[in-house]
Amino acid sequence: MAKGFNPMQQIKSLQQKMAKMQEDLAGKTVESSVGGGMVTALANGRQELLKITIDRQVVDPEDVEMLQDLIVAAVNDVLQRSRELAAADMQSLTGGLNIPGLNLPGLF
Repeated sequence: MAKGFNPMQQIKSLQQKMAKMQEDLAGKTVESSVGGGMVTALANGRQELLKITIDRQVVDPEDVEMLQDLIVAAVNDVLQRSRELAAADMQSLTGGLNIPGLNLPGLF
């Protein structure tokens, strides 16, 4: 073992950094807007949906399916953006290394 190299300390340090990253991701947000801004979704970096905004003009009792499709599209897009945000943060934490089995529960 190389002098000064302590793998357990390295692992503990990485765990602490990951916990901090998860905390930071909870405070970061991403937004998606579909249908020309008719439906907007907001999520945090932990893939938690925070808010849905629906423009009154798109609420048509005769065409509920369109509203449902817009909501699904907005939520899917905002969650994808949230995953990308988390992946970018993870990549900066690991220095771009792909470490098998290293992921954040609920994020990937």
